[in-house]
Amino acid sequence: MNAVPLKVFITGASSGIGLALAEEYVKRGAVLGLVARRAESLAAFAARHPQALISIYPADVREPDALADAARRFIAEHGSADIVIANAGISQGALTGHGELDTFRAVMDVNYFGMVATFEPFIASMTAARRGTLVGLASVAGVRGLPGSGAYSASKSAAAKYLESLRVEMRPQGVAVVTIAPGYVRSEMTAHNPYRMPFLMDADRFAAKTADAIARKVRYATFPWQMRVVGMLLHVLPRWLYDPLFERAPRKPRPPGSRQ
Repeated sequence: MNAVPLKVFITGASSGIGLALAEEYVKRGAVLGLVARRAESLAAFAARHPQALISIYPADVREPDALADAARRFIAEHGSADIVIANAGISQGALTGHGELDTFRAVMDVNYFGMVATFEPFIASMTAARRGTLVGLASVAGVRGLPGSGAYSASKSAAAKYLESLRVEMRPQGVAVVTIAPGYVRSEMTAHNPYRMPFLMDADRFAAKTADAIARKVRYATFPWQMRVVGMLLHVLPRWLYDPLFERAPRKPRPPGSRQ
């Protein structure tokens, strides 16, 4: 329990990793601001934790004005955030040439632009206070372009590069930026994957390790640790070997009704 409670703002907090992070920070005595589209799920979470100070903001991260309003209200109620976690994300397979442009756009809007829009309204108060930590969820899937995951891999690669740029930009302002690159974490998102997921990690264990990494202001962390090794190997795998090895790799599920 912190002597002065941490003020933590989390998007995508109604399920999966976001919900697990909210549970973890409740245990740590934090003041929470939670964003998700499912208002009833946020309300149910707050009702389960009547002893905690929790503000809920039903919003879609694809709507920057709604995010900015949530941030303004959180800052007005609780002061400048100590930690902002841009967790909201979607995972969807997509193929070029199959009429799935809407899927490509939606994945990028949530996973990349939604992250930028989450951080934007907190920058002024954090730089004024010369403190705070911005946390973004990238993915091991963003290390290489995985077949059938052009939308998802691209969005997570973009997120990782954006977070690195932001980390260097914010360094002189006293604001830390942490990139978390999950491997496979048990959640609603991964439950639909029709393939084996090595080193699958429970969400609560992932959340505890992530909160510890954030507390240490680690620049880049991958959990479980085995997937950090996988990511490093993927990074150095030459293209002439990567292509034949992965051309028949299992694919992420595509939207219902997709053309074959």
